[in-house]
Amino acid sequence: MKTSNLSGVKKRMHLIAAVAFLGAVTLGSPAYADKRNKPSAIPQLSLEMATKAAGEALQQCGHDGYAVSVAVVDRSGTLIIQVRNPAAGPHTIGSSKGKAFTSASMGQATMPLANAIAENPALNGLRDMDPRMVILAGGLPIVINGQRVGGIGVGGAPGGHLDEACARYGLQQIGAE
Repeated sequence: MKTSNLSGVKKRMHLIAAVAFLGAVTLGSPAYADKRNKPSAIPQLSLEMATKAAGEALQQCGHDGYAVSVAVVDRSGTLIIQVRNPAAGPHTIGSSKGKAFTSASMGQATMPLANAIAENPALNGLRDMDPRMVILAGGLPIVINGQRVGGIGVGGAPGGHLDEACARYGLQQIGAE
């Protein structure tokens, strides 16, 4: 009698496990996925687009007479490409990358951030949020189809507004907003 009860319990456990497995497989299948929770396609910043934006910004600054460095990062702030005019100062490498990181991370141009801190010293802590941040004019977020996909930073022109103008030119050449 004990053997038949044990065998019945095992059969029920196998049946329960099989039903649970099938339920998990079925509910996890795309055919049954809740479309409201489906993530929308986020545009990606390709290497080709990043290279073009950086090259165009570097060329524009060179045309204007400025030796600069240009960095482009992805949405997470990871460097995709960095280019430098051989005549640019060594500090421009870090500043361009920091400006790109800051604009990608904060989702806005670095010039308004720098101005906000200058006007409200209580915001100075923003500079210490992350050691990779550089809050000086010359960084812009890269927005494609309404989605932030990265940041571009330019450093080395004799004024942040000039760095920003070169960055903006680079973005225009790839159709970024």
